[in-house]
Amino acid sequence: MANIKSQIKRNRQTEKAQARNRAARSEVRTRVKAAEAAIEAGADNAEELVQVAITRIDRAAGKHLIHRNAAARAKSRLMHKLHNAS
Repeated sequence: MANIKSQIKRNRQTEKAQARNRAARSEVRTRVKAAEAAIEAGADNAEELVQVAITRIDRAAGKHLIHRNAAARAKSRLMHKLHNAS
């Protein structure tokens, strides 16, 4: 445990940021899984769910939670699956 006041505060800030980032990355994974499941099932709202997933991916990339190339790859794969299913 740190003894320096500024480091104690910095540790608190880091913990909060980590929790926020973990939640955001988890949200991305959840939305992508939901979109992929809808595509597999041939659901009517698959296109809608893909758009929501893409929005979450873009937000995560914008906040540097995932690399921009990883975001582009994830979006590309989702769109590929959507177009191949229909």
